[in-house]
Amino acid sequence: MLSVHLDEYELLDGSRRTLIKQVGDGSVIKRFELTPFPKTPEDIVCPHYLELKWATGCPFNCAWCYLKGTMRHYPVGKDFTPKPYSKTREHLMRLFRVTYPNELETLNSGETTDSLAGESLNLPFSKFVIPLFESQDRFKLIFLTKSNNVKNLLKINPHDRIIISFSLNAEPVAKRWEKAPSVSSRIEAAKKVSQAGYETRIRIDPIVPYPENDWQNYYKELVDRIFDNFTPERITLGSLRGLQTTINEAEDKSWVYYLGETSRWGKRIPSKLRQETFRVLIDYLGAKYDYTAIGLCKEPILIWESLGMDWRKCKCNCVW
Repeated sequence: MLSVHLDEYELLDGSRRTLIKQVGDGSVIKRFELTPFPKTPEDIVCPHYLELKWATGCPFNCAWCYLKGTMRHYPVGKDFTPKPYSKTREHLMRLFRVTYPNELETLNSGETTDSLAGESLNLPFSKFVIPLFESQDRFKLIFLTKSNNVKNLLKINPHDRIIISFSLNAEPVAKRWEKAPSVSSRIEAAKKVSQAGYETRIRIDPIVPYPENDWQNYYKELVDRIFDNFTPERITLGSLRGLQTTINEAEDKSWVYYLGETSRWGKRIPSKLRQETFRVLIDYLGAKYDYTAIGLCKEPILIWESLGMDWRKCKCNCVW
C-alpha cells in the first residue's frame, strides 16, 4: 500500500498543524512548498497547497509559460502528456482514506498542465476524476485553465467538490502574448460552468502594464466583461514574472522588457508599478462592484501590506 507522508507546517495565520506532505513518492500528489514561510518584507506569501500532478505539458503556447523552462529536459518537452489514470486513481484513493489530519484541503490539477488539456482523450480527465472527488467530503479539486472546452463539465453531476478557475487577461495582452482561446470564449465558458452550479474563480494573471498609456482602461474593461456575465467566487491577481530558465527557453522574449526587478521569485515588474496595477483593480472592483474576495499570487509581504491587505488571511486561488 502507498504510504502517506505527514509533516508539521507553520501556517500563514501563525498556527502549526500536521498536514499531508505527499502520497507515495510524490509523483502524483505532493504539497507545493517551494516558498519558505514568509518572515521578512521581501518573502513571498503562498499558502502551501496540494498539487495533483496527473499530467505534464500544455497544448497552449503562451510566451511566458514557465513550463518551457521547468520541462526543458523532459523527453517530450512541454507536450501534453497524461500519466496513467490507474496511477492517479491509486494515489487519490489512498489520499481519501487518510484519517488524520482532518484539515479540509484543495488539490490543484493545473500546476504542471492545463486542467482541461485532457478533455479530448477517450476518457476525458473531467469524467474520470470528478466522480472520484464526489465519493468523499474532505478534499476539493481545482481545475485551473485557459481552455474554453467545458462541454464535458456541463454534463457531469454532482460536482460539489469541484472548483473551476479560469485564467484571463486584458485583451491587448492576451492577443500579443497568449496563444490560447480568446478571452471572450473563456469568459463565456466561465459563465456556462457558473450557471451550471460550479464554484467558479478567476485569475487575472499575469498583469502586464501594456499598452503603457492605457493599460488601466483595458483591465477595467476585462473586469466589466467578467461581471457582465457572472460573479466569480474569488479573484486572484498576479503579476508578470520570469524565472531565468523560462526566459532562456522563451521564443518570444519581448515581455521581458517589463521585468525591471530581481526578486526571490525570479525577475519581476518593479514593486512600485506592481502595487499600482493591483491598486487599480482592487479599487475598481470595490467601487463599482462592492467586491472584496480578492487574493494575490506569490507576492511578498511588502506588497500585501502596501495595499492594506492582511497576508496572514490570504485566500487566493489555490486554497479552500
